[in-house]
Amino acid sequence: MAFGIFIHRSDSIYDDTPAERYQFPKQYLERARTCVGDWIVYYEPRKIAATKGYYAMAKVERVITDPSTPHMYLALIEPGSYLDFVTPVPFSDVNGPIERGVLNEAGRISGRAQAAVRGLSPSDFARIVAAGLADENPLLPRTDFAVVEPVLREEQAPFVFDEARERVSAIVSRVVRDRVFRRVILRAYDERCAVTGLKLINGGGRAEVEAAHIRPVEANGPDIVSNGLALSGTAHWMFDRGLIGLEDDMRIIISRQANDPGSIRSVINASGRILMPQREADRPHPQFVRWHREHCFKH
Repeated sequence: MAFGIFIHRSDSIYDDTPAERYQFPKQYLERARTCVGDWIVYYEPRKIAATKGYYAMAKVERVITDPSTPHMYLALIEPGSYLDFVTPVPFSDVNGPIERGVLNEAGRISGRAQAAVRGLSPSDFARIVAAGLADENPLLPRTDFAVVEPVLREEQAPFVFDEARERVSAIVSRVVRDRVFRRVILRAYDERCAVTGLKLINGGGRAEVEAAHIRPVEANGPDIVSNGLALSGTAHWMFDRGLIGLEDDMRIIISRQANDPGSIRSVINASGRILMPQREADRPHPQFVRWHREHCFKH
């Protein structure tokens, strides 16, 4: 087992769904196999406009031959392991590449940086995760700091493999994941309810909006931004109970079983569709929208 980097472009030609699977050619098979049972970091190349850099982590469950495409393979992601970073991490900063493993003996970036699948040292992994989960306005409760702090602080000494893995395991508790997911969703939607269009901030400066999973965690819904919506408390309640849903074109639909459809209609923004994130990759994925319509929405 070993940590790794999977390069994924938002305009990928491969059959990738980052929270579920990663498709790759045979040349990367052995590298991908070494990551089975361990964590990888997704990276979007610098040549992509508005690149996210290192933007998420996930655990590889197994590697299989792609049954639908000859000479291709799939790294299957362990359900529930995918987690978007609170803060996408750039390839380099004033100190150079954050992924030190891409440097050659002369301290220059080597061709290894171009490999779509590559190994990642425990220290590089810990450094990237620390930067990705750092937040200048953290939502984590004080009671969690004892668990999370060792991973988020700057690296004081070289990380050994087991130590890095144990620290990551502590970070992905449900409590922490919920707060990271909320931060990611609120940022994508500019702290505005996707249904009502309202952006309400309370006296303490906290947005009065919640992060809703389109496909619930209990139904194997991943903690990925494309499976989330920023919703006010009332809109969240209606969405979870199937009183409102979404068409594939993101038009908001109202259940025939709602006892006061007129009142529901009155709180929906004037466009009749949800307000979506600017970045296309952050918008609700059709597969999650369809799942909600088929399994939650009350027709």
